[in-house]
Amino acid sequence: MHPSSHSQTNSEENYLKIIYHLGNEGKTKISPTAIAEALNNNPASVVDMLKKLVDKKLIQYEKSKGVKLTAKGMKIALLIVRRHRLWEVFLLEKLEYSWDEVHEVAEQLEHIHHPLLADRLDKFLGFPQYDPHGDPIPSASGEMADIHKTILSEVADGKTCQVVGVKDTSSSFLQYLKKLDIGIGTKITLVEKIPFDGSVVITIKNGAKTTVSKIFADNLLVHD
Repeated sequence: MHPSSHSQTNSEENYLKIIYHLGNEGKTKISPTAIAEALNNNPASVVDMLKKLVDKKLIQYEKSKGVKLTAKGMKIALLIVRRHRLWEVFLLEKLEYSWDEVHEVAEQLEHIHHPLLADRLDKFLGFPQYDPHGDPIPSASGEMADIHKTILSEVADGKTCQVVGVKDTSSSFLQYLKKLDIGIGTKITLVEKIPFDGSVVITIKNGAKTTVSKIFADNLLVHD
């Protein structure tokens, strides 16, 4: 899967990626306003860019149906996501960047277009299936591993689960997780939920009990 993605500008690639992510969030109709909000951009300039992407046959856009990636646009979006997530793994594992730093640096590296780079990076890293935030990494053919995720607040009392990702990728949340020594793969036992405010008592890696807020438990993705 090596489309000639270098015929897109970085800005065009960012649009394709955001349309892909908005579609993945289950939005049935992706509007220019939603794209403008996600990119913190002016709605008028978003409409101009959408026209360019329609001309390049990378998206379909009708006011009534919203924005949709074409097969060609989807291929390129998946390649950008693949590069971004592989770079995140590389930065965390090989260059010892912290969990909260990798996204911003990968945002810049994802636009490097050498056709063999992503595949060589993938091989060098041992073909990882997930990035440091628990998101699946597309394979060279665009396929992705599936995983059944739930939020910590929905886990039953007494159950042990494993951290697979985060819904909130802000630096403040990731730094808080680091402080608690929680990362991808960390085992957490949910001791009890406090009905009063929805906070949750947990033990991390069979350690001491810790109480975390409902917001925390709603943003930590786990599986059994």
